[in-house]
Amino acid sequence: MAAYSGRGVHGQTVGLLGKRVLSGRFGEGETIDLAALSEELDLSLTAIREAIKVLAAKGLVGSRQKKGTFVRPRADWNLLDPDVVGWQIAAGAGQDFFRDLAELRGALEPVAARLAAARRTDQDVADLRAALAAIAAARGGTPEEEAEADLRWHRALLAATHNELFTRTDVFFAAGLSERDRLVHSGDHGDPVPSHGAVTDAVAAADPRAAEEAMSALLRQAEEDLLRAIGAGGAAHDELEEPK
Repeated sequence: MAAYSGRGVHGQTVGLLGKRVLSGRFGEGETIDLAALSEELDLSLTAIREAIKVLAAKGLVGSRQKKGTFVRPRADWNLLDPDVVGWQIAAGAGQDFFRDLAELRGALEPVAARLAAARRTDQDVADLRAALAAIAAARGGTPEEEAEADLRWHRALLAATHNELFTRTDVFFAAGLSERDRLVHSGDHGDPVPSHGAVTDAVAAADPRAAEEAMSALLRQAEEDLLRAIGAGGAAHDELEEPK
């Protein structure tokens, strides 16, 4: 799932309205007055409707005859969508989100590492080592570059399980992991190469137990890095920006 790529006033409007939904400023079930929004934001009704279409595709809003545009129940929201993840964090729910993400990773990734060690091919090992090299090369780069390299490694690990369902679980945490990495890599954090390297070496050695233990250790370091970033103020949510 790619993040929404709209730019300019349209992209800003989509982001503004998305944050209003995720923050609760537009409550579940509430009817959104498009004409009032048009006047408030000094945008045409057509521009507002185009932004609403993007939110509808993410499950945030819907429309019914006579009821107009309304906020859908949270159960209908695509909480795995990259933009929705970002808006949720910007709305101040970052700590709850990252807690949920850590619990999900703790349930999935150590098992994935164990399976990868039992089933990996030479190509899987090569892919993991290439991804590890990318993590090392990204050190000192932008937070986005470091996050992308980290995500590449985790996807290579999932692919090494040779379990299609495990491979597809990246949709559960890819967006969240990217947001978490951008936050962590924006400040002081531990060197990720040793922990990722330990898992890679255990998978290469075809040692399931060592791979599972190394992944659990990696997740503990990840939690420490996140707590450090949050403590430094990294979890403070963004201001809701009005389109200019």
